Amino acid sequence: MSRAAGPRPPHRDESRVIRVALIGVALCFLLLFLFLPLVAVFAKAFEKGAAAYVAAIADETAMAAIRLTLTVAAIVVPLNVVLGVAAAWAIAKFEFPGRGVLVTIIDAPFAVSPVVSGMVFVLLFGAHGVIGPWLIAHDVKIIFALPGMVLATLFVTSPFVVRELLPLMESQGNDEEEAALTLGATGWRMFLHVSLPKIRWGLLYGVVLCNARAMGEFGAVSVVSGHIRGLTNTIPLHVEILYNEYQFSAAFAVASLLSLLAIVTLVIKAVVERRIRPRTHGW
Repeated sequence: MSRAAGPRPPHRDESRVIRVALIGVALCFLLLFLFLPLVAVFAKAFEKGAAAYVAAIADETAMAAIRLTLTVAAIVVPLNVVLGVAAAWAIAKFEFPGRGVLVTIIDAPFAVSPVVSGMVFVLLFGAHGVIGPWLIAHDVKIIFALPGMVLATLFVTSPFVVRELLPLMESQGNDEEEAALTLGATGWRMFLHVSLPKIRWGLLYGVVLCNARAMGEFGAVSVVSGHIRGLTNTIPLHVEILYNEYQFSAAFAVASLLSLLAIVTLVIKAVVERRIRPRTHGW
């Protein structure tokens, strides 16, 4: 049975010249600002050959930076999942005083410079900060150590999960959850078997973006890390040190790891988007 032809989408009424010009501009932009920089990174990384590339990544300080980056991400991402789901659930499912203020606070890391957010933690936990002297007296180290880097990264990545889940939860409504509760399901059982499956792709999307930002964060982490080689340098900080020391091939070799992460993130992002957004037929 043939399908009745629907109304022609407005963009199909544009002339062929306009469509070709717009597509050409988009492709040129992607070529200049995405493809060519990626090619340049890998070309410079392999400038001295594969052996030099492997040696730069296998270097002891580079491996320490990689381990620290993975450690920070392994701590920050699960915390963001828990906090993001809880915040999105509270905002989407309940009406309460201060709801708008909470949404504004969640968006604050998008508006604040990462360097400024790092400085805030220094002012709080540094040697001359608000509670810094107390921390020193009790031999608790936050700044220039892993806890400070985790806190700074957690701050700048905190909106990603909740911002992906919030519109999804609001659009889905509460009908299925209310039906599950009516049939006798407990709160946790309802969440695990009804709510979580509905948001799983949105949650994965937020996790992918959060992880990419956590592993690539530079500004906030650079303020609280102390740049201690082999101890508090993440991959971006290690790349900066190598570049400043004119070890360009080694710097780009390590930077290629972040480029690979970006490529993998884009691929996963595209796959998840296909799951979240239903395909539109009839165009």
